[in-house]
Amino acid sequence: MDLQLMGKRALVTGSTSGLGEEIARTLAAEGVAVVVHGRDRARADAVAKEIGGTVALGDLTTDEGADAVREAAGEVDILVNNLGVFDPTLTWENVTADDWKDIYDVNVVTSVRMIKRFVPGMKERGWGRVIQISSVLGAQPTETQPHYSATNAARDNLAAALSRELKDSGVTSNAVAAGGILTPSSKVRLLEMGRQAGWGETWEEMAETAQRRLTTMVDVGRIGLPEEYADLVTFLASPRSGYVTGTTLRVDGGWH
Repeated sequence: MDLQLMGKRALVTGSTSGLGEEIARTLAAEGVAVVVHGRDRARADAVAKEIGGTVALGDLTTDEGADAVREAAGEVDILVNNLGVFDPTLTWENVTADDWKDIYDVNVVTSVRMIKRFVPGMKERGWGRVIQISSVLGAQPTETQPHYSATNAARDNLAAALSRELKDSGVTSNAVAAGGILTPSSKVRLLEMGRQAGWGETWEEMAETAQRRLTTMVDVGRIGLPEEYADLVTFLASPRSGYVTGTTLRVDGGWH
């Protein structure tokens, strides 16, 4: 299928590693001119060089940083708000009110800053795609990570509200709610967990056990791969997805 993305321009926030990097790579493979965003010049340059993209540096928790990214990126057709933080050590017992505010600023308000800077241009041109990356915990919170779940519920709500604001504009707004993703950072956490549980010392030794133990409620029976999420994001970024807006698509292997 031709996704008709050749010549489009995209900004992917938080794209120097993990899922954001995979999304940037997948978009670039479809002919999109990708702007790689991060705060570390060396890491951003490395990804941009690999995929043939450009770089926009800036701390999106500040207006100054957001302005710098807008200036460096120029106008874009596709905005993927991927930037987010997750701290597995925070629970009801030790998360503070300031922690709640800080994670909301990163996971939600940074997206608002980007929307306000890039979406007006999309509306003027009559075409655009805005995609929020969230988590299934936004709709299915667990007893831990209440702050993280709340920010992802806000991301989903933001995507739906924006779609109504963009009615008849040619610009769509959606969210992708992720389940487990086997990114390099999550693999580090799984390795530590597996070693403590006695599953082995290397990922190769413990992969089968880890997948089985950690996905008992996942119908597919394994952890999702970054490229499986990136493929869906790339479809949503394309003209082919023009009748999809205001929705949150769950990518969780059937986790209930």
